[in-house]
Amino acid sequence: MNEQRIQARALMFLGTGSDVGKSVLAAAFCRIFKQDGYRVAPFKAQNMALNSFITPAGGEMGRAQVVQAEAAGLEPQVEMNPILLKPTSHMGSQVIVRGRSIGNFSARDYYDYKLRLLPVVRECYRSLAERFDIMVLEGAGSAVELNLKDHDLVNLAMAELADARCILVGDIDRGGIFAALLGSLMLMTDTERARVIGLMVNKLRGDPGLFTSGVEILEQRGGRPVLGVVPHFSHIAVAEEDSVALGARLARSAGAGARIDSGGPGDRPAIGVLRLPFVSNYTDFDCFEQDPQVDLVYFDRAGQVFQFDAVILPGSKNTLEDLQFLRNSGLADVLVGYHQAGGVLIGICGGYQMLGRGIRDPRRVESDLDELPGLGLLDMVTEMAAEKITTQVEARTAAAVWAPAPVREHTEGARKGAEADQETLSGYEIHMGRSTALGTEPVACFQVLRRNGRPVAPADAADGLMAADGRVWGTYIHGIFDNDNFRRRWLDWLRARSGKIGPAATTTDAFCYRSWKDEQYDLLADHVRRHTDVAAVYRLLGMRN
Repeated sequence: MNEQRIQARALMFLGTGSDVGKSVLAAAFCRIFKQDGYRVAPFKAQNMALNSFITPAGGEMGRAQVVQAEAAGLEPQVEMNPILLKPTSHMGSQVIVRGRSIGNFSARDYYDYKLRLLPVVRECYRSLAERFDIMVLEGAGSAVELNLKDHDLVNLAMAELADARCILVGDIDRGGIFAALLGSLMLMTDTERARVIGLMVNKLRGDPGLFTSGVEILEQRGGRPVLGVVPHFSHIAVAEEDSVALGARLARSAGAGARIDSGGPGDRPAIGVLRLPFVSNYTDFDCFEQDPQVDLVYFDRAGQVFQFDAVILPGSKNTLEDLQFLRNSGLADVLVGYHQAGGVLIGICGGYQMLGRGIRDPRRVESDLDELPGLGLLDMVTEMAAEKITTQVEARTAAAVWAPAPVREHTEGARKGAEADQETLSGYEIHMGRSTALGTEPVACFQVLRRNGRPVAPADAADGLMAADGRVWGTYIHGIFDNDNFRRRWLDWLRARSGKIGPAATTTDAFCYRSWKDEQYDLLADHVRRHTDVAAVYRLLGMRN
């Protein structure tokens, strides 16, 4: 990038590789700077992720920058992540620029194209830097991939554009911390190295005092201070990048699965989320993962299905190929059998589409597959459209099956229950497909009130479909379970039909997901403060704390 640099106070986290903790440390410093009274905003020029979010303006952006914005106390906006790549196959991705899809690109085509996006990156960064005191930037993968530097938009070239001071982060847990940090410094040019104000050793297990000599070696050979040795933590939950993080969730799920197989706690519903090859927006289920009264398991084998009280088919970036995976693996037949045996099935977005009678993609929007039969559990069909729907949603429940039991009477409790049914739920939609109900009297799950803040006509208000008994339903609304009252009512209904009535029915009510998330950002900031020389970071930025 031989461009005029934008003068802004900027701190950038560069990495020695993927999953070294750049995203989490950036979120921590967004919170730290906010706590210290600064106006701070996150920025990542280009992100590759299957987890995305829809802003209040209807733009799509990566979840990592959403987390960082939340930590900074901000409403997310697409300028924080101007380019998002969403893999649609093993060779290509959908490219989203400033919140809007510009089409699917092969890796080679995008490599040739992406430097045209430099003006977009520059403009988005400038628009934020003019309004905030501090910008916290995040790099991608390794900062010194020599074969990629000529087309770099997100690492050292972005540091030059932002005139950023950089912290190089390495993951000691994976081993090779000296080679990773010192080798990365060695591969930088003198000008690039001059931007690095310090090193951070992340994910240390054990006694930090035992790494004192390691700090001395890094500082002596690297010529940079070690600004922090941050211990690995398990007491804080902050959303991470999706591919590696989902693998970790599958590993953690093995423990929950073992508890379920052995009988497990009698009053906790067991919910299984199907691990699809192109799974997207699995953050829809973070609320269940953190709720102490739920056993959540990510699974991908047919033999696991019947252990759950409910199975959720999540969103997908390539619904037809994931549906073909279900058929080829035998999971499709097992899921139908699970439903016939009395099981509960829910589909979110792509998972909702799979529950219908069939999916068509005549324009080859997502894959080379033209049409596939669905699971046939909901009376509707889906066709992929050329235009993507991206919108925030406000809605109400339209199905009475989740209403508080017993049958309503004119009591104070019943009145509050009725009011809860009419509460406004929030979420967002991201989908190419358009689903059409085939039955004469479809049972909608939700009534949409507003999209992107604009009222919705009654004819366009119905969202999702469900069976009359509530055992099969689907919706296009991501984040529907983040709404605490709705999630509690559905869990109470699930617990009751599963015979898991006990203290959990009242204990669950105490868990507020949104408040819990905000607490995690404070815990993260406290953890990083304790193990980082924050005063030195301010000093090296030319600021006071």
